[in-house]
Amino acid sequence: MTLEEKERLEERIVEVLKTVYDPEIPVDVYNLGLIYRIELGDDARLDVDMTMTAPNCPAADFIMEDVRLKLAGIDGIADVQVHLVFEPEWDKDMMSEEARLELGWL
Repeated sequence: MTLEEKERLEERIVEVLKTVYDPEIPVDVYNLGLIYRIELGDDARLDVDMTMTAPNCPAADFIMEDVRLKLAGIDGIADVQVHLVFEPEWDKDMMSEEARLELGWL
């Protein structure tokens, strides 16, 4: 994979992550700051570390599967692994300015 192809895929990954929402919060997981790491290997294997707003989030399985399925649907991605992590612990400072505006937290 060329550097240009990898950059295009990485941009597409972020676009797709912005289509995944926590059903209880009207903001996508990327702008909520739930995505901690996106690592795309030269072999087109994708590893994503993400968290939830709370360790006992009832929608965690649904959200993680939505992330995995949507990322796996990107042309050029060979495999997707989504890992749930809780360190560092998520807090509202991890949200984008856009997300804070949407939720009225500015």
